[in-house]
Amino acid sequence: MNKKYAHIIISFACALTAFALDQASKFLTLGNPDLSGLNHIEILPFFNLVLVMNRGVSFGMFAGHNQPLIIIIISLLILSVLIVWLWRNSSLTVAVGIGFVIGGALGNICDRIRFGAVVDFLDFHVADLHWPAFNIADSFVFIGVVVLCIYSMFFEKKN
Repeated sequence: MNKKYAHIIISFACALTAFALDQASKFLTLGNPDLSGLNHIEILPFFNLVLVMNRGVSFGMFAGHNQPLIIIIISLLILSVLIVWLWRNSSLTVAVGIGFVIGGALGNICDRIRFGAVVDFLDFHVADLHWPAFNIADSFVFIGVVVLCIYSMFFEKKN
């Protein structure tokens, strides 16, 4: 098998894994009656499970505009750019990073199509200072971007 196609297959396997883990975690979160209303479940002194329907983008920005179709279209355009980048790529590391970003993005797009909002449920905090709630998809997007940045800064061949 061609090395390029192997990288694409691995990238799509990473995307599928990220998407499946994200959707399974959201299914479990939405099915938990203890998270209804304003309730939370304390897991550790610095970590809670909560249920937040995020109608905005990162950290809830633009939540008041409630334009899920526009956000979906922009997300699909970004996915198109990532797929072109993947197709032109020759690095396994980049393929894995792109796969994680694609899988996470698809998880959040799926939520926007189904619910008009993204299901967030991971709440890390120090005392009463809370980081905005996020989900597994967001985590995979973050990890993918970090992989791409590290590769770009330290391992990519410079012209």
